[in-house]
Amino acid sequence: MAEIKRIKRGLDIPLKGAPSSSMAIDNQTSTFAICPDDFPGPVWKAVVKPGDKVAAGDSLFKDKATGLIRLTSPVAGTVAEIRRGERRHIQFISISKESESEASLQIPSSPQQVKEAMLASGLWAMMRQRPFDIVPDPESNPRDIFVTAFDSAPLAGDLLDDSLCPYLEKGLKALASLTKGKVYLGVRPGSGISSSAAEVVEFEGPHPAGNVGTQIAAIKPVNKGETVWTLDSATAARLGILCEKGIIDFHTVVALTGPCVSDPHLVRTLVGASVSTLLSGNLNRQDDIRIISGNVLTGQRIDKEGFLHFPYRQITVIEEGAHADEFMGWASLNPAKYSVKRSFPAFLRGLSKPFDFDARIKGGHRAMILSGEYDKVFPFDIYPEYLIKAIMAGDIDKMEKLGIYEVAPEDFALPEFVDTSKIELQKIVREGLDNLRKELS
Repeated sequence: MAEIKRIKRGLDIPLKGAPSSSMAIDNQTSTFAICPDDFPGPVWKAVVKPGDKVAAGDSLFKDKATGLIRLTSPVAGTVAEIRRGERRHIQFISISKESESEASLQIPSSPQQVKEAMLASGLWAMMRQRPFDIVPDPESNPRDIFVTAFDSAPLAGDLLDDSLCPYLEKGLKALASLTKGKVYLGVRPGSGISSSAAEVVEFEGPHPAGNVGTQIAAIKPVNKGETVWTLDSATAARLGILCEKGIIDFHTVVALTGPCVSDPHLVRTLVGASVSTLLSGNLNRQDDIRIISGNVLTGQRIDKEGFLHFPYRQITVIEEGAHADEFMGWASLNPAKYSVKRSFPAFLRGLSKPFDFDARIKGGHRAMILSGEYDKVFPFDIYPEYLIKAIMAGDIDKMEKLGIYEVAPEDFALPEFVDTSKIELQKIVREGLDNLRKELS
């Protein structure tokens, strides 16, 4: 029987626009893109140029340090554009799809071949290493590997669709061969998922129960000098397909969500798909909207011509709120306004009823106040406010003592949401992890 972990501190944000269980098949998208910034850690180098022909599974990027880690094309076609930003930094490589084809590799039969296949296929880059929340070093030896099988973020869909479920166990067995420790699989209560290759742990409670960082903290926290790898169950199932059929599966199920989506539902497409095609005919308004690749807490803001970003499983569309005009402004007692502190009478109607959020901050930036508000939604056994202050001060000793090795930016998404001071906590944590890695390297 699976062990049960109960997460008591957290928050489920009641946002309108939850997806239905209906599934659509995307056969219209003709342009796909891979964004190297979605995969932190390595310094990426493009190995193609505009006009090159690529097959599905061909390399688009490789890491400069070792040349082993690859980011690969999800489709067969022609390299349409290499978009560069400031100082010629590559923002994405887009590919115009020309044919339906599957990418294949030799079926791996040993741990070393599994690692080589993951590196060559691009699946390696879909894992993360703690500490630092980066793509794992191929030479590192993980203490344990943690796989999460559900997403508790606002409006998130299921991680595993029917096509991937049969291959999860095969992927977990392959992962188990890469560590001398254990593979832990975090699932919802009553999911029915079992495994002989991994230790299954059930998590119940509010978001961030589905975050792999929360699961690590509840099972076996990361200490200084230790390394663990993390990934979601969809990536583990793709590894299972690779180990059983020798095929690199780039399919993903994307949840189109949010109050500005006319019919929230699931779409089966390929990683890196064009967002404009996925949202075509699915918006109930065209202006004053914010399109987010991901969920409202950790996703990336993109424009209408943008692409699906890693982890390739959700698009959320909400109002921008730039033209909002309400009576008495912030002092309004409108029952449709949400507050975690019961500042508005909305709690009288019940906070489980969905709210129509927009992208406004609704307040100005101010100094950090040690009020303990982070602790109410932060399930780790550390002091988040003091850790943030240590990161901002650049005090490495205090950062280490306060648990910097355990956390990733996504773990501070809820504290950022409830923060009265409107501080960009996720950005601070990302910069702190990057600076710490530079100091220790």
